[in-house]
Amino acid sequence: MSVVIRLARAGTKKRPVYHVVVADSRFPRDGRFIERLGYFNPLLPKDNETRLKLDMEKVKSWLAKGAQPSDRVMRFLDAAGVKKREARNNPEKAVPRKERKAQAEAAAKG
Repeated sequence: MSVVIRLARAGTKKRPVYHVVVADSRFPRDGRFIERLGYFNPLLPKDNETRLKLDMEKVKSWLAKGAQPSDRVMRFLDAAGVKKREARNNPEKAVPRKERKAQAEAAAKG
């Protein structure tokens, strides 16, 4: 059973609030979960301290048990200094599509 720490959407239409939960990876995003660790409200300003609330003791214990955080939760943990997130880089995405296609065809020929 792979356990993940991820966001589960709550709130109403056009007014999302997310619960940070520990869940089995096979369960749906908003479905059954093991434990709730906190919440995230993206509608609040970034400097507001109530935008994100996490119980760090529970988070650390779940990480020690082998739970894998999602990309967004990993950003939160990196900002809190709990776990380091490696920077992602996709230089191909910066190249326009036509040029990428031409480069792929040139590599296939040569």
